[in-house]
Amino acid sequence: MSRRRVLVAVAAVLALVGCTAPTVSMPPEPWAAVEPVEVDPLARYVDARLDAMTLEQKVASLLMVHVAGDDAGPIRATIDDTGVAGVIFMGDNVASPEQLASVAAGLSADPDLPVLTGIDQEGGVVRRLPDSGPGALALRGEDPSATRAAFTDRAALVAAAGVAINFGIVADVTDDRDSFIYTRTYGGDADAVGARVAAAVTGEHGTVASTLKHFPGHGSVPGDSHVSVPTTDMSLDDWRATQAPPFRAGIDAGAELVMLGHLRYRAVDSAPASLSAAWVGILRDELGFDGLIVTDDMVMLQNSGEETYADQAANAVASIAAGATLLLYVGPVDVAAIVAAVSAAVADGRIPIATIDDAARRLLEFRRELSGREGPYVHCGEVCRTIAG
Repeated sequence: MSRRRVLVAVAAVLALVGCTAPTVSMPPEPWAAVEPVEVDPLARYVDARLDAMTLEQKVASLLMVHVAGDDAGPIRATIDDTGVAGVIFMGDNVASPEQLASVAAGLSADPDLPVLTGIDQEGGVVRRLPDSGPGALALRGEDPSATRAAFTDRAALVAAAGVAINFGIVADVTDDRDSFIYTRTYGGDADAVGARVAAAVTGEHGTVASTLKHFPGHGSVPGDSHVSVPTTDMSLDDWRATQAPPFRAGIDAGAELVMLGHLRYRAVDSAPASLSAAWVGILRDELGFDGLIVTDDMVMLQNSGEETYADQAANAVASIAAGATLLLYVGPVDVAAIVAAVSAAVADGRIPIATIDDAARRLLEFRRELSGREGPYVHCGEVCRTIAG
């Protein structure tokens, strides 16, 4: 006899003899309705995709490179052969916006996870696409609404060329006309610059992903980071007052990326910010940035003249260990050597696997959201590549 029938029988007997049956709590039946648990389709996809990746694939997915030429073939071949996250387009890639859009459309082997594409479209002296809109120098004296309008138009131009990320919003602060970065900045007052930086992010929002550069601030550091590691003794408190506000304003406005500069603030770290866990910590914890942390062109470190940074692979290990999400290479890069060096650093404990997984996950989430898709991950390897063409 089942347990339920026994209890019913006992209750009937007790009722006949004038006793009150005890209250019995029954466990739920195994077929009882269970509240469904909602599964985030983005998290489900990313978890499955990450689980299917080797360590080497994860490391390669943290790199963005430049491939010369205005033909999609060699660029696509580099992406497929190396597994890098994507490419940055420079002037040599652009014959026209229409041509670049055609190139960008032919790069992704997997429509569920688009290749990342980026470009430097600041306006003014730094632009890769034809752009008649005002740059930072022209916008210095204008109301922030003019900056918003300029970057609304600029974002539309970048998106029409098939590019997802604009490395285009300079958050540096300087009034020094001799500064390398002067003509690309919005002024020497941190709050005024911050208002324009926030306006630029707002103008780009929903059209392309915005990037703030060059954290923690090139304006206070003399020298050109393309050929040196500019250095300052500015205190952290002075930095907070004079350099941080535009980055904070841009982050609060919703910028998706922040670019680490090859800049040395000795009061915080003897290493450049692009290799500094201290600066990544300030960016994450103090400024509250939870997006993608991209480096400036890592080849610039090799060109700095400092022997410490002559080894490309060692620089990559240091930057990823510090917490950078995406390493950018405009100059020549040996992807295989970097992947091997970073993988070795994971194997011997210099980089926790959790650090790699965190960066890879952030990039997978970003790329998946660009796809606009919500289906589950189907691991079909080369079959998918063949079907995608």
